[in-house]
Amino acid sequence: MTTSAHVGSAPNSLLAIPFVLLLGAIAALPLIEVTSHWWEKNRSKLLVSLVLGGIVLAHYGLRGWGYHDAQPGVETVVAVLEHAILQDYLPFLVLLFSLYVIAGGMWIEGDIRALPSVNTAFLALGALVASFVGTTGASMILVRPLLQTNSERKNVRHTMVFFIFLVSNIGGCLLPLGDPPLFMGYLQGVPFLWTLRLVLPWLFTVSVILGIYYVWDKLAYRHEAPESIAFDDATYVAPRLGGKRNLFWLLGVVLTVALVVPGQPIPGTGIVPRDYIREAILLSLAGLSLATTPRGLRLLTGFSYGPIIEVACLFLGIFLTMQPAIEILQAHGAELGLESPASFFWASGSLSSVLDNAPTYLVFLEIAKTMPIQAGNTAVPLIADGAVDSARLAAMSLGAVFLGAMTYVGNGPNLMVKSIAESRGVKMPSFFGYVAYSVGVLLPVFILMSWLFIK
Repeated sequence: MTTSAHVGSAPNSLLAIPFVLLLGAIAALPLIEVTSHWWEKNRSKLLVSLVLGGIVLAHYGLRGWGYHDAQPGVETVVAVLEHAILQDYLPFLVLLFSLYVIAGGMWIEGDIRALPSVNTAFLALGALVASFVGTTGASMILVRPLLQTNSERKNVRHTMVFFIFLVSNIGGCLLPLGDPPLFMGYLQGVPFLWTLRLVLPWLFTVSVILGIYYVWDKLAYRHEAPESIAFDDATYVAPRLGGKRNLFWLLGVVLTVALVVPGQPIPGTGIVPRDYIREAILLSLAGLSLATTPRGLRLLTGFSYGPIIEVACLFLGIFLTMQPAIEILQAHGAELGLESPASFFWASGSLSSVLDNAPTYLVFLEIAKTMPIQAGNTAVPLIADGAVDSARLAAMSLGAVFLGAMTYVGNGPNLMVKSIAESRGVKMPSFFGYVAYSVGVLLPVFILMSWLFIK
C-alpha cells in the first residue's frame, strides 16, 4: 500500500470537525447521564460513525478529492472508500480480529496472589511478548488472567491503565507484527527486522514505567482491606495454559505477516500474492482457531465479540472522518518545519494520540521521504519513492507506537482492554480521566527517553 503525492488542493480545515465531534462523542457521551446508556450499545457507536463519516463522504462527492486530483461525483466517493476502508481500515481490522480470536482461545487458568511483584511480572511479560504476537494478541492473552488474579482486590483500575500503557502499546515496537503503524511501515518496504534497533529506547521506557507501577501498586496494596488480602491468599490456584493449539495458529499469523506481502514474492517460492490474500489467510487462521478450540474453553474465558465489534464500529468512523485531516497533513506537512528526529517523534506521537497511529505514521513517512538523508545517518530503502532517513524513521516509529498510549483512541487494543475490564466490574477512567493518567505518568518518561535516545 502506498500513499500518493499531493497534487491538488487540501480541504478546508472545517472538514476536520466531524473527526473532532467523533472524538468528543467517545469522550463525553459515556459521562452524560441521558446518553451513557444509549452509548453503551455498539449500534449507537456505529450510527454516530456512519453519520459523521457520511458528512465527510458527501463533502468529497461534492468537492472532489484534492489529494488525488479527482473530480466531484460518485467515482470520487468510491475512491475515498477504497483508500480509507479497503486499503487502510480492512487490513487494520483483519489483523486485530485474527489476533483477538486466536488469543481469545488461550487461557492462563489459575489465581495466583495479587502481589505488586506478581502484577509487575504480568506487565513485564506482556510488554516482552507484545512485539512477537502483537499488542492485540498479548492484551487478549493476558488481560483476563490479570483480572482474575486481581479479582479479590479493590484497587485495580491503575493496574489496567498501566496494562494499556505497556502491553497494548509500548511493548509492541520491536517487530512489525507488534503494532499497526509498524505493520504499515513494513508494507511500505521497511525491512521486517529493522525495528529491532529500537530495543534500547524500548527497554528504557518499559523499565521506568514498570518501576513507577511497582511503587504505585505497592502503595495501593497497603490500602487493601485485610479480609481481601486473606481471601486472595486462600484462593491460590497454580497457573496452567489452556488452548495450547492456538500457539500454532498464532505462529501462522506471525509468518503470514512476515512473508505474505501483496505484490512481493514470497521468499524462496517466486509466488507473488495478490491483494487481500494475506487478509484471507489471517481470517482462515482465525476460523481454524474457532474450529479447533473447545467451545467450553472460550466460555471459560468469557470470550465475546463485543469488544472487537466496538473497535470496528468506532474505528470505521475514525478512518472515514480522519481523511480530511490526513489530506491537510499531506498538503502542508512540509510546512510544519520538521527537520530533526525529535521533531518527528513529537509531531507523529502527538497526532497518533488522537488520530489512529497507523495512518498517522504513514503521513509522516511520506513527509520524511521528501527530505534529504542527514549526515551520519543511513538511508532505509522503501518499495517506492526512494528511501528515508534512519534516525527520522526510528523517531516516528517510537512516536506512533509509544504515544498511541496517550488516549483510548490512539491504538485499537486500548478500547478492547477497557471494554473487557469494565465487563469484569472494573470502573475504568473516563476518556479525560485516562488522559490524566497518561500525562502524569507517560509524558515525563517520554520526555526523558527522547532526550536520551532521539538526537
